[in-house]
Amino acid sequence: MKNRSNFSGKLGFVLAAAGSAVGLGNIWRFPYLAAQYGGGTFLIIYLILAVTFGFSLMVAEIAIGRKTGLSAIGAFKALDSRFGFLGVLAALVPIIIFPYYSVIGGWVVKYFSVFLTGQGAQAASDEYFGGFVGGTFEPIGWFLIFLGATAVIVLLGVEKGIEKVSKFMMPILVLLTLGISVYCLTLDGALDGLAYYVQPHMADFSVKTILAAMGQLFYSMSLAMGIMVTYGSYMRKDTSLESSVRQIEIFDTAIAFLAGLMIIPAVFVFSGGDPKMLSSGPSLMFVMLPKVFASMPMGNIIGVAFFVLVIFAALTSSISLMETIVSIFRDKFHWGRKNACIFVAVLALILGIPSSLGFGPLSFITWSGMTILDIMDFTSNSVLMPIVAFFTCIFVGYVIKPKTIADEVRENGAKFTGEKLFNVMIKWITPIFLILILVSSVANAMGWFKL
Repeated sequence: MKNRSNFSGKLGFVLAAAGSAVGLGNIWRFPYLAAQYGGGTFLIIYLILAVTFGFSLMVAEIAIGRKTGLSAIGAFKALDSRFGFLGVLAALVPIIIFPYYSVIGGWVVKYFSVFLTGQGAQAASDEYFGGFVGGTFEPIGWFLIFLGATAVIVLLGVEKGIEKVSKFMMPILVLLTLGISVYCLTLDGALDGLAYYVQPHMADFSVKTILAAMGQLFYSMSLAMGIMVTYGSYMRKDTSLESSVRQIEIFDTAIAFLAGLMIIPAVFVFSGGDPKMLSSGPSLMFVMLPKVFASMPMGNIIGVAFFVLVIFAALTSSISLMETIVSIFRDKFHWGRKNACIFVAVLALILGIPSSLGFGPLSFITWSGMTILDIMDFTSNSVLMPIVAFFTCIFVGYVIKPKTIADEVRENGAKFTGEKLFNVMIKWITPIFLILILVSSVANAMGWFKL
């Protein structure tokens, strides 16, 4: 694509890509999985997987994007026409995720407004969250606000919109995470929660621990969504690809770890040391944490700061999702940015409304106990993403060959110190793990066994 936009340099690329990776999955999903699957044991396994599995897939996707200068819809086809289908599958993932992710983003904005107006105590009641999401017009209104904010930033473009916003939001996100973590660790009894979080519990170790860590890594690092391919297509040739990936991994993992320091000790104190209170899944953020904030000194202020943090995390990810879809339509139909942004925003609105109403007027629509939003989440994260990642490994490992990626990484004389690891992971180990993730996710959803 001629005259394709670019990030101004390495810092802009790393912050934007890290912003994509740092999202709601880091803030609520990582802490409750760590609490559920052995604390420090989970942390160690996750870290090992991040520098092997995560590194290999991210290098492959960014290199494919930078080499072709195209979004996922065209990048795979440009390298081998037989794999055009893979670009279509990769393009479907953000198209499915972005609408329902924006619905959840709207919930975050709602809770921020609640704490900002001093109504945090109301949000701590058992019925509050269910009453809110079960409504018709109010959840859609907050969904529209979040979707509109995302669209405006993407409309401004890569350098003036995405990069500039990422450079502003990511440092604030880090400072807020650090500040809230330190405050939570000063609470009476918080150190017991810290010990529970960081100490390995080998008795809880199992194959499920590995699969849970793999699934979280996949979910957290924006892999197999077409995002890293798209951002790679905006990456300058003189930017070191390997070191950029390492920095994105560090950024993403550090925020996830700090989120655990915020949430696990605080909930541990609130629950009197009952770890089951940490295993409440998505409701942890909207049901359990407001109760925790209500019980804290300065709880309303902490609640405001926390939901600002979550808004930033959600926005940086939603921006990358929307930009990926916009890039796909621009590459496919040669549209201008403005027309593509308007089309994608309207499409997201149409697809997102059923997910929003799935807890209220459309709550009768379920499958295997899942709401409409849950079905969309399962389809994208548990089915399509492992499939896309598996075929990406096959594509790189056996069709275009790992050397094609290595040559792109070594562009402009850069080194590729992790080349041997990359070759082994992309050809052999990663595909096997992806099949295990896909099988276990489907089996878990169908009730054949529970992770």
